[in-house]
Amino acid sequence: MVTAAGSRREPPTPDFHRYRVVPLAAATLDGPLVTLDWPDGTHLTVHALWLWENRFGTAIEPRTREGMLDPAELPPPDVLVGVRPDDDGHLLATWAHGEVSRHHAGWLRHVAAGVHRPGALIPDPEPWTTAELSEPPTLPGPPVLAGDPVALRSFLELLCRRGLARLEGLPTSSDVVERVAAHIGALRDTNFGITWSVTVDVDPSSTANTNLPLPAHTDLPTRETPPGFQFLHCRVNTCHAGFSHMSDGLAVVAELARSHPDAHEALTTLRWIFFDRSPEHDHRWSGPIIDAIPGRPLTVRAFHPVRAFPDMDPAEVGRAYDALRTFARVAASDAFQMRYPFRPGDLVAFDNRRILHGRGAIDGGGTRALTGCYLDNDEVYSRLRVLTRAATNGEVP
Repeated sequence: MVTAAGSRREPPTPDFHRYRVVPLAAATLDGPLVTLDWPDGTHLTVHALWLWENRFGTAIEPRTREGMLDPAELPPPDVLVGVRPDDDGHLLATWAHGEVSRHHAGWLRHVAAGVHRPGALIPDPEPWTTAELSEPPTLPGPPVLAGDPVALRSFLELLCRRGLARLEGLPTSSDVVERVAAHIGALRDTNFGITWSVTVDVDPSSTANTNLPLPAHTDLPTRETPPGFQFLHCRVNTCHAGFSHMSDGLAVVAELARSHPDAHEALTTLRWIFFDRSPEHDHRWSGPIIDAIPGRPLTVRAFHPVRAFPDMDPAEVGRAYDALRTFARVAASDAFQMRYPFRPGDLVAFDNRRILHGRGAIDGGGTRALTGCYLDNDEVYSRLRVLTRAATNGEVP
């Protein structure tokens, strides 16, 4: 089809995004590999079979934009017999059976630029100490509660970059945390429920529901994959004590690697078994305190009430405890731990696997009531990508 400008319609892509056309300068076939070149010197090398399974309409289902091919039916790579840019700079691929497929140059370019990767459109994390942040970075809460896309995007960008963000001026009703989180994605259920309360209870189900101090920790290390983000909304707080504490795990881990390398090695290699000390649940997982798997977000497993058994050679246990002591002291030091009051109407969101949170002892009377929920990383990152695309009229950078 030809448009009014005289060029053919852009080829459809294997997704629902829009791509700015960046015309190809050249395409070369060398065995099973295709090298694509753009005028600015950008290159991309792809395999013939990857192009084969991205043929729109024959390999990509037009309604779902998902692949239709059974890998058992993949042909040999010499099925591709020719490649060249068309007059609009899109890729034409000629196949041995006579089909010619057309592949969007902008879609190929976004692969060359790495925008197809999981970290795409997500801000790089910026570690902080108390020299940079003495309280959570704060935004107005009502626009986010109302679902304003600009406000929600700003909130999520801040949350991903710094690992925590505070919304202020929200109502104090018990449904606020769920309403805010629902604008982002599906809430994660746990043995505490979809949402849960943090209060001082006579018969507590968790150490968080006592008046005891809570050292720096992350929630639910008993799970293979702990919750990604935690949202806590303050409904009532008439206590003069019990300030909230937060430390950036990225900054703490960097300090340990720099100044305490032996402790860092032990914390990243020696494993502990974590399990629910509950009559109704028995979640268990074994892992190091600093679970740093290349290519995945940092996971700090640090909640001493559920750290139960050393899962290591007995000769290593003393070294593991020495490292734990160093970890806890660094995380709770003035250089790394912010301490601030939790005000009614505040909602603090944070990366549960990165940010160590805690609380001072609650004494001297008063009432403190919070409502919380969890969302997995996937939900936060997905919503931020969608909002970023919408802010650019749906076009992928």
